[in-house]
Amino acid sequence: MAGIAYDRQTAEDYRIAREVPRAGLDAWRAAIAAEAALAPGGTVLDVGAGTGAFATAFHDWFGVRVLAVDPAEAMRAMIPRTEGVEVLDGRADALPVPDGCADAAWLGSVVHHLPDLPAAAAELRRALKPGAPVLIRNLFPGRAARDLRVRFFPETGRLIEGYPTVEQVCAAFAGAGFRRTALRAVPQESAAGLGDFAARIRRDADSKLRGLTDEEFERGMARLRATAAAEPGHPATSWMDLLVLS
Repeated sequence: MAGIAYDRQTAEDYRIAREVPRAGLDAWRAAIAAEAALAPGGTVLDVGAGTGAFATAFHDWFGVRVLAVDPAEAMRAMIPRTEGVEVLDGRADALPVPDGCADAAWLGSVVHHLPDLPAAAAELRRALKPGAPVLIRNLFPGRAARDLRVRFFPETGRLIEGYPTVEQVCAAFAGAGFRRTALRAVPQESAAGLGDFAARIRRDADSKLRGLTDEEFERGMARLRATAAAEPGHPATSWMDLLVLS
């Protein structure tokens, strides 16, 4: 991810701080199932797979083979080596996969890190079967108010404003023949509660929090801890968008 050089410790911090527990992803499973016809024997291309939370989830949920692609060696090393998940070194604009090999592509929290969206779109078109969808899980400018980090660290919003908009992503992918077929906000339980969410934060492994001043970060942590103490049973629910292109 942009701005972060991943070594083993940073990758582990990312896993602790950013991976959503499987039990918190039920809404994502339902949203994906509604937008992609995935079945055992199919193949999903996970671009920017990180530490592999969604790669393993796709395999477990749908019985598909997953090609988990990431450019960072330390991140790839964290992906569980399990039957049905193949870990590959590669980038969105240079995918190490054959033409027309995948029934869907998954880009989870990665679009804003891609330096050349049209090149990535063209490469995904090459790698996907005709009509196969691109499933993009991301925050988009103007649509991120329900993200937990934006709620408690509102200054992170200024970084998100620099992300590609939904319209910009759609325009970049239109050049490769994709069109928007769905856009929906999806909730996830990022932790069992706000106290647990606060305990899992690793500033150095989160590009949004790294962009804050020390004062902004400490104000946000104080706000988060105070809310966790006042609402001990409140779930740590965050929302992101699912943009589907096919």
